[in-house]
Amino acid sequence: MPVLTDPVAVTQALIRHASVSPDPGPAQHTLAAMLEALGFTVVSLPYGDGAERTPNLFARLGTAGPHICFAGHTDVVPPGAESAWTHPPYAAEISDGILFGRGACDMKGGIAAFVSAVARCVEQGGVPGSISLLITGDEEGPATYGTCKVLEWMAEKDQIPDYCVVGEPTNPAAMGDMIKIGRRGSLNAHIVVEGVQGHVAYPHRADNPVHKLLSVLTALRETPLDNGSEWFEPSSLQITSMDVGNTATNLIPATAEARLNIRFNDLHTGAGLKGWLETICRQHAPTARVNVRISGESFLTAPGAATDHLVQAVQTVTGRTPKLDTGGGTSDARFIANYCPVAEFGLVGASIHKVDEHTTLADLETLTVIYKTFLEGVMA
Repeated sequence: MPVLTDPVAVTQALIRHASVSPDPGPAQHTLAAMLEALGFTVVSLPYGDGAERTPNLFARLGTAGPHICFAGHTDVVPPGAESAWTHPPYAAEISDGILFGRGACDMKGGIAAFVSAVARCVEQGGVPGSISLLITGDEEGPATYGTCKVLEWMAEKDQIPDYCVVGEPTNPAAMGDMIKIGRRGSLNAHIVVEGVQGHVAYPHRADNPVHKLLSVLTALRETPLDNGSEWFEPSSLQITSMDVGNTATNLIPATAEARLNIRFNDLHTGAGLKGWLETICRQHAPTARVNVRISGESFLTAPGAATDHLVQAVQTVTGRTPKLDTGGGTSDARFIANYCPVAEFGLVGASIHKVDEHTTLADLETLTVIYKTFLEGVMA
């Protein structure tokens, strides 16, 4: 077992498990052993069946308040062609002060920094409240049997924390750049317009679905959703594909379909946007079918005492005042926000999901000190 006060050694131990989503389990077993060595009570919470079976764990140290939780994930995205990597993706090699490996910053490095922060607190006599970790093996995938399921269990067992920090790599360029206090919602839509196939020379004998679909998409694009809100940028609708499956130049196709994504702020709900899409479709293509999947609603944790302590910890350690932001993609914080206040802060994310994903040893140490400073401040 690595020295738990050393975030570099802990990160290396976790990277060496090839835990492509969903994590098959060994990375969680290694983490559980580390936490048990620190005095945590660890509960294994696998959910799902067969190929979808997902390992999760909940660990808690202490029972007093305040209860601060760290949330994260041990699963990673595939490395792609391993031959393209300068250093093997699961070797956790160090070169010139940089640690390479899949998951180095997303987010095994974040987990390691929190473990080492807690280990240093324990070494110095502990903290007056209690600390927990919610770690899933299914964040990069569908997230069906991960954090959302563990939260249901936590609610049943009266284990919901007072505040949660998610260790996602939130900093664009340098440690101390940014804390995420919310995220936009995400809606995916599949629109199918049926027509009547026919020869292009005889359009009166056909019904071109492409023209109707274009009218729908034009109307959607020409209608601004909003101008943004206090903490959120304007909502964004992006058409991601348009297909007819037709390679013939003299054929009006029978079907046309499109896919789009809406990243929406706190001025909207997924249900409201679904209704808006259906209304536009009825106006321009009355028989169109609209299938909608809402990945998550927007959420916001308004600045408060706990977030203030996190900001102060970042300022103390880095000398920077982090921007409080809600941009970017979604994360498992969208599930946690339904149960308690949550913010996200971790490493620099410039190399996530890329070949040669990496983090610096200095950043790992900085994040560890920030987490420790935060815990000491929020529990004082």
